[in-house]
Amino acid sequence: MFSKTCEYAIRAMIFIAQKSKDGSKVGIKEIAKGIDSPEHFIAKILQELGRKRLLQSVKGPNGGFYLDDESLQCSLADIVKVVDGDKLFTGCGLGLKQCSETHPCPIHHEFRSVRKGIQTMLENAKLGAFTEELEKSLTFLKR
Repeated sequence: MFSKTCEYAIRAMIFIAQKSKDGSKVGIKEIAKGIDSPEHFIAKILQELGRKRLLQSVKGPNGGFYLDDESLQCSLADIVKVVDGDKLFTGCGLGLKQCSETHPCPIHHEFRSVRKGIQTMLENAKLGAFTEELEKSLTFLKR
C-alpha cells in the first residue's frame, strides 16, 4: 500500500515521537537501529520531512531529531502525502489514468469507499497517540 520510503518515514516519525516526548533529541544511528532501516536512507527521508516542517532537528553534538507539540499532532496521512503524494487517496484501484465517476474502472465504486476508509484512518492517526502503546510493548516498530 505504501512505498518502502513511506513505510520507513512513518516508522521513523513514530519512533521519534516516542523518544522525544520528554524533550530529548534522537540521532540517525538510534533511529535506524530502532526501526531496522539503513542509516543513509532514513537520513534522506528525515531531511525531506524536516524541509516540509513535519519534524524538527538540531545540529551539533547534542543535536538530533525531535517533534514539538505541533508535530505530535501530525497525522500519518500528512506523512504519506509528503512522501508518496496523494495517489493513495485519489488514484484508481487498478492504476488506470482515465478512471473517474463518469468513466469508472470495474472496481471504481467499491474502491472509492476503501480509499476513503484508509484516508480517514490515516488522518485520525496522530503521531503523539502511539507512544503509550509502544512503551507498554502493545505495538512495535521493528521486526
